[in-house]
Amino acid sequence: MAADPLAATSSASPHGSAAVRAVITSEAPAPVGPYNQAVQAGGLLFCSGQIALDPATGAMVGAGDVEAETRQVLANLRAVLQAAGATPQQVVRTTVFLADLGDFARVNALYAEVFGEGISPARACVEVAALPKGARVEIDCIAVVG
Repeated sequence: MAADPLAATSSASPHGSAAVRAVITSEAPAPVGPYNQAVQAGGLLFCSGQIALDPATGAMVGAGDVEAETRQVLANLRAVLQAAGATPQQVVRTTVFLADLGDFARVNALYAEVFGEGISPARACVEVAALPKGARVEIDCIAVVG
């Protein structure tokens, strides 16, 4: 995969001397609001929640199939991690948001394929009333980098 010219975008930090930078990649969906795909602060990477948007088209993937959505969500997260020079093995915390907790087992099986080896991240999983664009799953994460 070619280096993403948008990855590792830096900007002035209002956070004093702490090194803070935005992480932006075209390999994951563009933000739909005033936030970044991820922010690296010191040795931590805070990845915004990802839903099943196709990075190329911005359209939802899966047509309501929670497994297809979960695969896309995990691919989007991997792309953001990669843009920051990180891997899923560096993730220490995730939050999984489900529109229906009845989808937990199916989402968990796919989640385990990415985060199940070595030291799995700490995690919270919650059912929510709704997610953006009618998504059934959203996942965010925090990784240790650098």
